[in-house]
Amino acid sequence: MTTYYSKDHEWIAVDGDSATIGITSYAQEQLGDVVYVELPEAGKALSQGDEAAVVESVKAASEVYAPIDGEVVEANDALVDEPAKVNEDPEGAAWFIKMTVGNSDQLSDLMDEAAYKAYVETL
Repeated sequence: MTTYYSKDHEWIAVDGDSATIGITSYAQEQLGDVVYVELPEAGKALSQGDEAAVVESVKAASEVYAPIDGEVVEANDALVDEPAKVNEDPEGAAWFIKMTVGNSDQLSDLMDEAAYKAYVETL
């Protein structure tokens, strides 16, 4: 499994033709206490840059964007009932969606972990 990161602070873990997507630790720190998560239904087609989910915190609301094209296979419905899980384990159990990899060439638009950490240090 290979993990990539976007400048919008999403992570995407790719395993063959499937991908798991969530927000980074940096993103959840910036948001503060997450109080609401809206997730798409399975079967929804997403294009790179489309709004894939919405996260609301005590500070702000933020969109989660699809880092690549694909179709939603599963949403992490546990986050709807317990949105605070995003603050507890943003790059693990608090994943947002699983989707197919529609265009693997788009992965080259994303960063590896070292490049993402360097990017965050410039913010």
